[in-house]
Amino acid sequence: VGYTNAGKSTLFNRITTSSVYAADQLFATLDPTLRRLELPDIGPVVMADTVGFIRHLPHKLVEAFRATLEETTQATLLLHVIDCHDSRRDENIEQVENVLAEIGADEIPMLQVFNKIDLLDGFEPRIDRNEEGLPVRAWVSAVTGEGLPLLFDAIVERLAEDVVHHFVRLGPADGKLRALLHEAGSVLSEEHCDNGDQVLEVRLQNRDWLQLLSRAGVREDVIRLESRPV
Repeated sequence: VGYTNAGKSTLFNRITTSSVYAADQLFATLDPTLRRLELPDIGPVVMADTVGFIRHLPHKLVEAFRATLEETTQATLLLHVIDCHDSRRDENIEQVENVLAEIGADEIPMLQVFNKIDLLDGFEPRIDRNEEGLPVRAWVSAVTGEGLPLLFDAIVERLAEDVVHHFVRLGPADGKLRALLHEAGSVLSEEHCDNGDQVLEVRLQNRDWLQLLSRAGVREDVIRLESRPV
């Protein structure tokens, strides 16, 4: 997410090596664009490039904006991309945060990405951390690639807060949950037992785990988890 022209699509292209249209103009991205990628120690994640926030959104773009909001409220981690060279940087940050609050997305964990450090004299990429030691701000350049390895590490560190690693024993009646876990790309290994059960080693975000259980109609308190060394 971020104010328009902050460099979201350029950063998205760098991270996902895709070819999303990026330009220095309003609404270069008019709908959410999704890409799936693998992160070390996290597994598969989906990244969405969204339309930039602006003040007084034109009526004809309301529908596109609504699609953006829908993607935003479903996120596990928000990357708030900020043009650190913009003279109205603080105003733009406030505007984006106000919109996130209005749609109920202000409680979603956020990592600020201060982009365009290549336009600052002698500025080196870095990660800023809060009092608990968590990364809260990454200073990068999507154009030159400066700081992107640091950004990747920060994203992995933030997402790791919510990752679960389970060994799940499933019976013949649990076929729907097994299929959903495979569909999500969360299965690391699968063992077939003599009694017909299957033990799946899975790793995914806890939020996704709970959603998959709900979709499969399985209560969390009845799922059979096994304790094994990771």
